[in-house]
Amino acid sequence: MGISDLNGKDTKIQDTPFGYTMSVIGGKWKMVILYLLAEKQPVRFNEMKRQLGAITYKTLSSQLKELEAAGMVERREYPQVPPKVEYSLTDKAETLLPVLEQLCDWGVKNQGKEL
Repeated sequence: MGISDLNGKDTKIQDTPFGYTMSVIGGKWKMVILYLLAEKQPVRFNEMKRQLGAITYKTLSSQLKELEAAGMVERREYPQVPPKVEYSLTDKAETLLPVLEQLCDWGVKNQGKEL
């Protein structure tokens, strides 16, 4: 389905299924976080920060909150000292993994090719 809806009326891109998808996974870090969690889960916050490198603590925290609000990431907090929090993918996020694998396949085929 494209930018026109079923009635043939023009629709704003953000109101389409594509727009919804991009609102959930768009941006610099969300797909990388999902990829990391797909490779190894559950993952603790500091371990994720180490794996991602250049991301700030504030950005990682906000991206995880957005993914959690979208139903893509589950946050599990253990009542202990020091606090222990782990993140893992939800069933909804698991349905996105074949798409991430296709993106990886595209990267394998095209990385290093000049335009």
